[in-house]
Amino acid sequence: MKNVATIPLAEQLRPDSLDGFIGQEHLVGSGAILRKAIDSGTIPSMILWGPPGVGKTTLAFIISKQLNKPFFSLSAINSGVKEIREVISTAKENHGNAILFIDEIHRFSKSQQDSLLGAVEKGIITLIGATTENPSFEVISPLISRCQVYILKSLNKANLMKLTTLAIEHLRITTGKVIEIKENEALLRISGGDARKLLNAIDLIVASEPKDAGNIIINNQKVQFVIQQNLAIYDKGGEMHYDVISAFIKSIRGSDPNAAVYWLARMIIAGEDPLFIARRMLILASEDIGNANPNALLLANNCYQAVHSTGYPECRLILSQTAIYLACSPKSNASYMAINKAIKAAERSGDLAVPLHLRNAPTQLMEEIGYGKGYKYSHDYDMNFYPQEYLPERLEGMKFYDPQHNAREEELRKRLQILWNKKYNY
Repeated sequence: MKNVATIPLAEQLRPDSLDGFIGQEHLVGSGAILRKAIDSGTIPSMILWGPPGVGKTTLAFIISKQLNKPFFSLSAINSGVKEIREVISTAKENHGNAILFIDEIHRFSKSQQDSLLGAVEKGIITLIGATTENPSFEVISPLISRCQVYILKSLNKANLMKLTTLAIEHLRITTGKVIEIKENEALLRISGGDARKLLNAIDLIVASEPKDAGNIIINNQKVQFVIQQNLAIYDKGGEMHYDVISAFIKSIRGSDPNAAVYWLARMIIAGEDPLFIARRMLILASEDIGNANPNALLLANNCYQAVHSTGYPECRLILSQTAIYLACSPKSNASYMAINKAIKAAERSGDLAVPLHLRNAPTQLMEEIGYGKGYKYSHDYDMNFYPQEYLPERLEGMKFYDPQHNAREEELRKRLQILWNKKYNY
């Protein structure tokens, strides 16, 4: 039998029933949609989508136990079509109706996901897939159409405090130590809504105390010191996944190619999904570079396609080239700011009427009541431009796009100044 001290605290505290499950009340609370399905004994195949440490794996185990069905578990990191077929074959021998849990299902290729379709369709297996990535992008449409997607949320403060209380009481029983939490801000901040991060942090702090220590006091200073000292351990298994990608993106945004390549190397060594990295660079190319260098978006998009075609290890070169290019590129978030301002204006002002001269007039009646009347076709005028009003009356003259001070957007600003004179104050 394993010594309990060698088992991670998060595993020791893993609940085996919905009554002990913390968080996700919108799914498994009293009367919630998934709770009702589980209580009825009939669940659909499903995709559990949410950040790390919010209970996806635990929920799958609880479902299988409560429904008393054969349970198979695969990880997309080290399983493929062969393992899937073996599970389906075993499920058939047991007259089907087994649960197959696939962790990180977004890492499966299209062919691997295709291999699940028939068994899910025929009810040989009930699929429970777990993913931290948007299934709309990472799971094939035929599989999504056969599954219910449930969104899990980061744990809130009340959830985390309840979990902390359970952990402290559990450690008191198993270690005989009295543990007092005097400050919890650092613990909550480090957890980021992730139960596993929270419990690992508490585990590390308690383990760092002298063996003969009777009482242990946890405060913000101690938490920060211990976690920094044990960062490599704390990061084991990719638990700092979001912190490292954040550092990577911020390094590119900050125009530091050296830091960008370092954080990229960290992710490559950890086995991070290369498409996840490429997709984040694709977003950054528009959000943080935009029209300061439109080629950045083209390169980032080509990077995503190339990474999809090659995979590791060759794709590390493509990721590196793109990261360096984006880091060295001039930056502008003007497009990002423009759409945010426009969305706020649209939400605030409601569904304003489209000016009559901009409306389409596909019928004679529409033409007779003024649809399209007075519209000037830009190409009929000098510079392919005519200074007419394109915004609803209440928003006339409102400027959403404000070019920033870089070579490319200064050119755009000069053109807009010529075209619109003083209307938008360019």
